[in-house]
Amino acid sequence: MGDRARLIGALLAFVGGAFLAVQGRLNGELGHVFGDGFLAALVSFGGGFALLLLGVPTTASGRAGLGRLWSSLRDGRIRWWQCVGGACGAFFVSTQGLTVAALGVAVFTVAAVGAQAVSSLLVDRAGIGPAGRVALTWPRVAGAALAVVAVAVAVSDEAGDPSALWLALLPALGGFGLGWQQAVNGLVREAARSTRVTTLVNFGTGTAVLLVVCAVDVAIRGLPTAAPTEPWFYAGGALGVVTIGSAVLAVRWLGVLLVGLCQVAGQLVGALAVDVVAPAAGEHVSVLALVGTALTLLAVVVAALPGRR
Repeated sequence: MGDRARLIGALLAFVGGAFLAVQGRLNGELGHVFGDGFLAALVSFGGGFALLLLGVPTTASGRAGLGRLWSSLRDGRIRWWQCVGGACGAFFVSTQGLTVAALGVAVFTVAAVGAQAVSSLLVDRAGIGPAGRVALTWPRVAGAALAVVAVAVAVSDEAGDPSALWLALLPALGGFGLGWQQAVNGLVREAARSTRVTTLVNFGTGTAVLLVVCAVDVAIRGLPTAAPTEPWFYAGGALGVVTIGSAVLAVRWLGVLLVGLCQVAGQLVGALAVDVVAPAAGEHVSVLALVGTALTLLAVVVAALPGRR
């Protein structure tokens, strides 16, 4: 594996993480207007899925990639359950609507990032992703641990109700699933030999899961009474396409752990940029956020160091 490929993969994952931060702001605002985070997630996933339907099956290369994926499924070279990684993303987004209000951003983020780091280490060690088996070295373990500490520092002034800490199990489960999602998305990409087809499959399964969740949600709570008219509120799906697509490309060069750490670093840097350019009401860039972001970048460097088992 060349150093140039690893650098390109790291930059792709970092940029995807930065886009994820912008997407989070847009989805958060959309959920606030709707009064329903689940519907906001469905609009985001569904928007991305619609864009991919316009850009994948309508092209010869897209249809060829879908054909290769179907052949791989039929021949048993890839299993159907390896094609439903998007369901993990949908579950993770759903846990945001269920727990962030009670837990606060800090506990939610630390639980999710910590579980994702553990999952990524295990997935790489088992060789599930396209990068193959990656040894469990001390630098990788230290980098994952440092990333969790860094995120905890960055969001430490945004804690929620301590009595609701048991709810942290949900974002932890969601974060654990993200490591597996990145690994199996990489396998789908290898079978289809197309990043666009992989991203389409990911958004398709995620949208299907969220349709079921929202059907139950609307049956209980009813439809929202308001919706934003500004078009940029609905751009989250397009940003999500970039995030997922960049991870699908990068995971074969970096492995699941480094992709996740680069995305977290990009997300924190992107969040800082968003807070500077378009700060939310009552929000400001804190010293702790700057320190945490710097530590996350250091975590990526540490995890990338060669080391013995």
